[in-house]
Amino acid sequence: MTVVATAGHVDHGKSTLVLRLTGTDPDRWDEEKSRGLTIDLGFANTMLPSGVPLSFIDVPGHIRFLRNMLSGVGAVDGCLFVVAATEGWKPQSEEHLRILDLLGLRRGVVALTKIDQVDDDLFELAKMDVEEHVEGTFLEGAEIVGVSAPEALGIDELRAALDRMVADVDQQRRATGVRLWIDRSFAPAGAGTVVTGTLTGDRLSTGDELTVIPGRQSVRVRRLQSHHEDLNVVEPGNRVAVNLVGVGHTELRRGDVLVVDDAWHHSAIVDASLSVLGGLSHAVTRRGAFAAYLGSGEFPAHVRVLQGNGIDPGADGLVRLYLDRPAPLLPGDRYILRESGRNETVGGGEILDVSPTLPASKAAPDRSVERVVAERGWVDVDVVVRLTGTRVEPTVGRWVVAPEQLDESKVTVMAAIEGAGALGLDVATLDERERAVIELLDDVSVEAGRATIGEAEDPLADHPWVVTLTASPFTPPGSDGVDRAELRELVRRGTVIEQDGVHFSGAAVDQAVLLIGGALASKPAGLTVAEIRDVLGTTRKYVLPLLAHLDGTGVTRRRDDVRIAGPRMPSTGS
Repeated sequence: MTVVATAGHVDHGKSTLVLRLTGTDPDRWDEEKSRGLTIDLGFANTMLPSGVPLSFIDVPGHIRFLRNMLSGVGAVDGCLFVVAATEGWKPQSEEHLRILDLLGLRRGVVALTKIDQVDDDLFELAKMDVEEHVEGTFLEGAEIVGVSAPEALGIDELRAALDRMVADVDQQRRATGVRLWIDRSFAPAGAGTVVTGTLTGDRLSTGDELTVIPGRQSVRVRRLQSHHEDLNVVEPGNRVAVNLVGVGHTELRRGDVLVVDDAWHHSAIVDASLSVLGGLSHAVTRRGAFAAYLGSGEFPAHVRVLQGNGIDPGADGLVRLYLDRPAPLLPGDRYILRESGRNETVGGGEILDVSPTLPASKAAPDRSVERVVAERGWVDVDVVVRLTGTRVEPTVGRWVVAPEQLDESKVTVMAAIEGAGALGLDVATLDERERAVIELLDDVSVEAGRATIGEAEDPLADHPWVVTLTASPFTPPGSDGVDRAELRELVRRGTVIEQDGVHFSGAAVDQAVLLIGGALASKPAGLTVAEIRDVLGTTRKYVLPLLAHLDGTGVTRRRDDVRIAGPRMPSTGS
């Protein structure tokens, strides 16, 4: 689906032309019909000869309704630019063209209307006038089609030209979630709240849970409609009407946004490019009251010029915009900047950074993922998508890492491993990022939760003290002389069992379980401590801590003065 905006001077026949092309009158309000000019957005759709559906957003042409015009052209793929052959190029034609150019449109068709009221010579003069004014803009070289909507003159030729334009439109979609800038909110009888807009980001389905920005109110999609057809799923790029549950239509206004909340970064401070209109009589500086037009929203804003004090007319520069409220934005989103005090459009450009990290005096924004990562060092891959609209492969783990930051982490982790001694480094002492870096280190192995350099040889294998413990299972020697770090690691692994200051080998505990289990099979009513001592051939000094361990692990259970089998006592068979 392609969305096309109509643009041009008031009374040049935009709405009449849309009515002829689609059969739908885009003038919805009684005031519009009585005054004969569009004061709000109108919507209509048609099917082109190729079978491609086309949506029109008919935007107001009068200077007093410029705000509504700006809210309509934030999510369009091309334009139908209308100029009356009887009047030629007008100041409002120029302003609309500059706005569309600033918004990044790259395709369009010019309709030269009211040709039934001029002769061939005047028509050619009007055509030359248009060609002269669009020179150097995105409409340079665009097809110019003469039409008269009331008589249907040139309508077929215009449809064919629109078809050729649509075939050339590049509809790039970015790796983001649903975003729908609201341009209308109303309540049809019996339907509840309905909003309309042009869907971007991702497909929208009935039943989806969305969030209204601002306010973060949760809503649910009850029904979807696109071009008067009920649908279960709508793809991005389509005009859509959304029937919502959970909000009243008076709670929503043009400029609000429906999003999948966790898929977007919401920011009131953004860095952007700014192309200043050449016809401006002054430079753009931080002085003045501004409004930024983003999507269908108008955002009062303060401006800070980056890398200089001002941007001269006809020049390009960089700015930081301080918006009056957060919005779900992405690099590449286009905007228009107007100065409220002078009531003039000063320029426009594209958002470059939705979450600036550097102070304005040092910022050099662009749209590259590399810059975003370099300024942050480590960035979660999902955060990269929200900040750039681009999904990239992680450098390590779930992060995209700047090369110098990754090198520093490698050096730090390797130094920690080298300084850990023969036992190696306990990886539990590292943070999540450092543990991920271990995977990238050459000649480093991890065994039993410890990182060592070289082949993963267990320094505690066949530990001589453990051998002694196993040889004297129930009268174990003390731990004097054993390295404390080695002792802690042996206990952590379960190779050695510690209870009340006495250490047993794991093998000794297993052996004790078998011997006690066999004795309980012959005397299930229970064994006294003295009887267990005799079974193991040891003394109370060792049997008491051993039984405390077995009680604690559920192998045995104390009942009065005897031990019986616990729930974890192995079956001895019968």
